[in-house]
Amino acid sequence: MAVELDVFVGNTIIMSEEVYQLWLDGYTVNDAVKVRMDGGALDEFEANADVVQSDTMDQYRTFQMCERLLHSPTKLANQLLFQIPPHRQATLIERYYAFDDGFVREVLGKKLSKGTKKDLDDISAKTGVMLKSCRRQFDNFKRVFKVVEELKGPLVENIRQHFLLSDKLARDYAAIVFFANNRFETGKRKLQYLTFQDLAFCAGQLINNWTVGAVDNMVEDMDVDLDKEFLQELKELKVLITDKDLLDQHKSLVCTALRGKTKAFNEMEANFKNLSRGLVNIATKLTNTKDVRDFFIDLVEKVSCPENFLSFHFVVWDRYMGVIKSCIFKMYHD
Repeated sequence: MAVELDVFVGNTIIMSEEVYQLWLDGYTVNDAVKVRMDGGALDEFEANADVVQSDTMDQYRTFQMCERLLHSPTKLANQLLFQIPPHRQATLIERYYAFDDGFVREVLGKKLSKGTKKDLDDISAKTGVMLKSCRRQFDNFKRVFKVVEELKGPLVENIRQHFLLSDKLARDYAAIVFFANNRFETGKRKLQYLTFQDLAFCAGQLINNWTVGAVDNMVEDMDVDLDKEFLQELKELKVLITDKDLLDQHKSLVCTALRGKTKAFNEMEANFKNLSRGLVNIATKLTNTKDVRDFFIDLVEKVSCPENFLSFHFVVWDRYMGVIKSCIFKMYHD
């Protein structure tokens, strides 16, 4: 008996977002098949185990072939080998460059080198992120860092243009690049309560206020390197704690500006000298590379009454204190 079949032939690649995520997470084909079957793939697709196995293997091969293009996302849009709709391309890129907050927190501020990569086994065990996924994420950090470290222009915009990432993810990568470049210490026990998003927020404040790009928007490494001239100028703050007349005048100006605007005003006014000394001591040492690296540790150790610092404000040095206030608020109140 003759059987009529309708056949459609096309070259648009069909990808399962679930399988793609399993591949990104580092699952083997067999483990991914088990996850899919446990999730009801047999009933959903009315298929048997062999079909799920074959489908998973086929998609894994496709992802592996696409991976080299994902290393340079702009090439994905211009290639002809894989017919992938634009919206699906965006999803592939965004998910490929997504990362686990627990993993990035462990490597944040460390040098993106072979030495750090050797520690990924331990980081994988500590965070529960599969080793293959750890390696992908680390290689992504390193790749983005290498591409943008010498580019002129805003760091976030450079990342967004070269890697086609969303604004949120581009800003997160900007924070990773910034921390890796300046080697801020973030791994000490006393800083472990801070999440990646806490530190990424602080990085955004530093980039917008303390880098060379905050002054000149067309210099090399504008959003990566701290403005050395500005850090040198911070030494002038020392006069605020060595000269009694200036200290009194400074206190008067700050108190006048803040009276009635904060619940912590009375505490701030009573402890003004100690608070001023702590902040000025941090500021005047930032010309030293080690002190820059220990910036967040110093904020925790030398800010004895963090609530008060939300209100503490240097009238003359807004550029310094604007960042300090934002960082302190994020570190202690989120």
